[in-house]
Formats: sequence, C-alpha cells, structure tokens
Amino acid sequence: QVQLVESGGGLVQPGGSLRLSCAASGLLFNFAAMAWYRQAPGKERELVARLPSRGATNYADSVKGRFTISRDNAKNTVYLQMNSLKPEDTAVYYCNAQLSVSSYWGQGTQVTVSS
Repeated sequence: QVQLVESGGGLVQPGGSLRLSCAASGLLFNFAAMAWYRQAPGKERELVARLPSRGATNYADSVKGRFTISRDNAKNTVYLQMNSLKPEDTAVYYCNAQLSVSSYWGQGTQVTVSS
C-alpha cells in the first residue's frame, strides 16, 4: 500500500520560509517522479514543482527562483523549500508520486502566508 505523508506546513509571515517534507512508503521511490501541487480555496489544483527520477526539474512560473524541490532517495523523501513566501502562496500543498501509469497523493498540508 502506497502512502505519502506530508509535513512542515503552517502559518508564516510574508517573506518567510517553510520546508515541506513528503515521506513515501510502499513504492519504488527511486523510480518515481515526485511532485508538489497546491490548491487554494476556490481554485483548481496546480502543479508547483516536479522532480523526475531522472531528468530536469520544472517549476510553475509563479514560484521560480523562490521554491526548490529536492529528493533524498535514501530516505524515500521529497522536499519543497519555499522562500520569500507571498500571501498568494497560501494553499493546501499536496505531494504526488507517479510511477508508470499510477499516480498517488498525500493528504495535504496547509500553508498560510499572512501577517
């Protein structure tokens, strides 16, 4: 059974930083493409950053230069370092793993950027 467990969300002031973590189990993590999505109230879920098992990362234009996705294959964990946070980054952030034709989701973690 595949499980993705996110952590690290919370309340932060504009300009602050947070690091999200997603611990994966039950899948061949080294071969999975890992990604972070987010969904703000009243909006569709959108891709934030994607890190394949091999190849280049890609980021949403709105987070380029501020967010960094990384993975530790030894720990089966993917991270999202978020710097220079803005109120418009407020959303539920979801971890996603894609392996072959299967896609898996975490339960989400709330990030709120507010003064």
